[in-house]
Amino acid sequence: MTAESALAEQSGLGVVLVEPRIPGNVGAIGRLCACTGSALYLVGDLGFSFGDKYLKRSGMDYLAHVEPVHVEDFEALRALNPDWGFSLLSTRARHCYTQIPFKRGHYLIFGSEATGLPEAVLTHYAQHAFRVPMLADRRSLNLATCASVVLYEGLRQLGGWPSHPTAGPALGPVVEPVVGPNAGSPK
Repeated sequence: MTAESALAEQSGLGVVLVEPRIPGNVGAIGRLCACTGSALYLVGDLGFSFGDKYLKRSGMDYLAHVEPVHVEDFEALRALNPDWGFSLLSTRARHCYTQIPFKRGHYLIFGSEATGLPEAVLTHYAQHAFRVPMLADRRSLNLATCASVVLYEGLRQLGGWPSHPTAGPALGPVVEPVVGPNAGSPK
C-alpha cells in the first residue's frame, strides 16, 4: 500500500507519532492500527530501529498488517495528504477528546513520550488540541493507552468498527455500570 492511499483503504483515521522514543509503545500502537484498519505515521527521528526486539515483542505478528509511513517532518506528511483534518493530543490541552469532530481522513497527532508536542504548536493550533481527562495530580497516561482511547472514540463516532462477528452492535445492549457501595464486589 502506498502512503497516499493508506487512509483511503482503511478506517479513515490515522495515528501520527512525533519522534517516539519507546519501541514498545510504537509496537503496541502498530498493533492497535493493524486491528482497527488505521494508518500509522511516524514523524522525525525515532528513538529505536525497526529491528528493535521490544518493538517486535509488543507488536507481535500484527505489524505485518500495518505499514508505518516514516516521514521527516510535518511538511512531508502534509504533502502526502493535503486535505487532512487533524487533532493534537496533549495533557496541556483544554478540550476533551470526546469533542473532536472526527471525519474520514482525520489524523490523531501525539508527541514524544518524554516531551509531548511543542508548546508553540499547541498554542498556534489550540482549537485542534485535545486531552484525555485524568486526575489532576497525575502526569500522563501511557502513549499507547491514550492512542487507544482516542482512536476508538473516533471509530465510534464514524461508525467504523472493525468488521468481525463479535464487533459493533452485535454485542447486544449497553449495560449500565453498577454504582454504589457494593459495586464490583463478588456475590
